Amino acid sequence: IKIDSIKKMKINKPTLVILAAGMGSRYGGLKQIDSFTPEGDTIIDFSLYDALQAGFGKFVFIIRKSFENDFKRVYDKKLEGKAEVVYVYQELENVPEKYINPERTKPWGTGHALLMAKDAVKENFAIINADDFYGKEAFEVMAKSLVEKNENSYDFCTMAYLLKNTISDHGFVSRGECKVDEKGYLSDVTERTHIEKIDGKLMRKDDEGKFIPIDENTIVSMNFWGFTPKCFEFGEKLFEEFLEENKTNIKAEFYIPSVVNEILKSGIASVEVLKSEAKWFGVTYLEDKEIVQKAISDLKKQNVYPNKLW
Repeated sequence: IKIDSIKKMKINKPTLVILAAGMGSRYGGLKQIDSFTPEGDTIIDFSLYDALQAGFGKFVFIIRKSFENDFKRVYDKKLEGKAEVVYVYQELENVPEKYINPERTKPWGTGHALLMAKDAVKENFAIINADDFYGKEAFEVMAKSLVEKNENSYDFCTMAYLLKNTISDHGFVSRGECKVDEKGYLSDVTERTHIEKIDGKLMRKDDEGKFIPIDENTIVSMNFWGFTPKCFEFGEKLFEEFLEENKTNIKAEFYIPSVVNEILKSGIASVEVLKSEAKWFGVTYLEDKEIVQKAISDLKKQNVYPNKLW
């Protein structure tokens, strides 16, 4: 291979950004570094492994400064020599000074986390949750899509799942409900912060807090988005407006779907909906852990993953 094309391949390798600053309040601990196999694998380990196999070349962890030593201890050695690793921090004070509220205890949400990665990410990238298991195929489809996109374009994408494949039996979850047009592009995404299985039926809370049914085949986002660096242009302006509107609301969170909707409204950008047939699984609650452990154990038995990932 000519040197030029090797250089080009290097440039073309997308980055994976991992949202890992959440505290896991419903889980009861730091699930980002909790072990799910006898070999000590975390859920992130599988995402990193799948992403490396699919051709991602750099990993950016968005964490709280207080997690830094734990994360470096768990992940640095595994990725040494395999990919570049960068840590960025999402802290309460990472907002303009006039919006800092001493009563606030939680970070500002996934949209704010995305903005923290701006200086670390100059290439096409995917962003994922730390506590979700997306499956090998999802990373392959996403990597292929990102490699084909022009870094200066507004061509974005998202990995979509069926709602029924993404529910916990142990409590409510939040999902981005997607509307998809006939060409397979996203026309709207709405953050549904409370979806729950009640008496075998899927229900969501409306704006008044009342439960209403939601179709189990609804297409949802699991926060697995594919962006070019152009997405940051939308996010910064929007976050400033959000902060102004929510100065006194210490619980308000700024979500990635808010950024995506602004992207869609602009008319200059598009979001292609990529499909994964894979059964997603994740840990919102401690009770979910056993299900995930069994699923991972089965995948190792089927040789989808080696017994020792690293």
